Order: sequence, then C-alpha cells, then structure tokens
Amino acid sequence: GMQDVYRRMRLAALSDVTVLLTGESGTGKERAAQAIHRLSARKNKPVVAVNCSAFPETLLESELFGHVKGAFTGAVRDKVGVIQAAEGGTLLLDEAADMSPLLQLKLLRVLQEREIRRVGDDQAIRVDLRIIAATNRDLAKLRSTGALREDFYYRIGVFEITLPPLRQRVEDLPALADHFIRELAKSTGKRIDGIASTALDLMRAYDWP
Repeated sequence: GMQDVYRRMRLAALSDVTVLLTGESGTGKERAAQAIHRLSARKNKPVVAVNCSAFPETLLESELFGHVKGAFTGAVRDKVGVIQAAEGGTLLLDEAADMSPLLQLKLLRVLQEREIRRVGDDQAIRVDLRIIAATNRDLAKLRSTGALREDFYYRIGVFEITLPPLRQRVEDLPALADHFIRELAKSTGKRIDGIASTALDLMRAYDWP
C-alpha cells in the first residue's frame, strides 16, 4: 500500500497540481506534503504549514491572507499572511476541511486565480505557489451537510492521496522499528542491536487506533 502512496507522491511532484492528503490523524500527512515539496521543482523555496483548526475564523483569515494596518482593532501594522510567505514554494493547509464555507469561498480565488486580497485591502496581489490540503475528516459527510462547499472540494481534490493507518500496514513494523532504533541509538550515543521478536509480535497484535 505504501508503494502506491510513494508512486502518487512522485507523480504529484512532477507538476503544480493541487494535492489533497487524506487519512487518519498520525498517518503522516504533513511528512507526505514535505516529501512532495522536496521532490518538486519548488524544493529550494519555502514550505509553509498552517493548521486551519487552530484559529477562530476571523483570525484564520488574517493568518492566511494577511492584513493592512487599521483593518481591524489591534491591526497596528501590515502583516504578511502564510499564503504570501509561501511565495514560490508550497503551502500546506492542514485540516483544511475545518474551515468555514465563507473562508472556503475566499480561498477559491487563490486556487483558481492565484491571487489574494489582504484583510482591509482593495488591491489584489498575485501569488505563485503550490497548495496541498490535508484532512482527517469524512469529506462525503461534510459535503452532504454543506459544511464543505462542492466547488472548494473539487478544487482541492484534484489529486488525492490517501495515507493508510498503521494497522493496515503491519508488515512495515520491523522496518519502522529499525528506523526508530537507529534514531534512538544516535541521539543517546548508545549501541542498540535491535528489537526482540516477542516485542515485534506484541506490536503486530496491537490494533493501532
């Protein structure tokens, strides 16, 4: 299963296609976004991530688009948003499905026209970047309730990559265990020869929620 994920990541990196990463929490969506960026022609430009569920709607708009001085109470100076900060590189919209329909509508202009308007500004600013969206939500359910706009979904879901949970790839456990053992040995300066087969059996039997 992971080989197909890697194949699709390499394909995505060949162009500026908008990518939608789906999968449960902890499946590595942010790592996948970083890997796509590193494999792409934009690899020497910044990759900027924003967690869309971490901000209330009014603050998220300013975080994404930036604002001009005096746009609202407390806006004492101009601010560059994360979209502009990712100029030339990649923007990861983590938990993108948690945005309100109003913000989804405003992001459509970025997805379609590659331009933004800062909060309080009437001038459009052109931007050049790739957008990767990630979510652990049930998108079909969100679309049926109207929480996820159809036009927004089709713009972010151009090239979808689903990352499987660990319980669906238990054959990878020995390789993953070896990787983390090497990291632990390096960070502690200790010699660690491996992991007991009984410990691996316990890991294989775990349901990895």
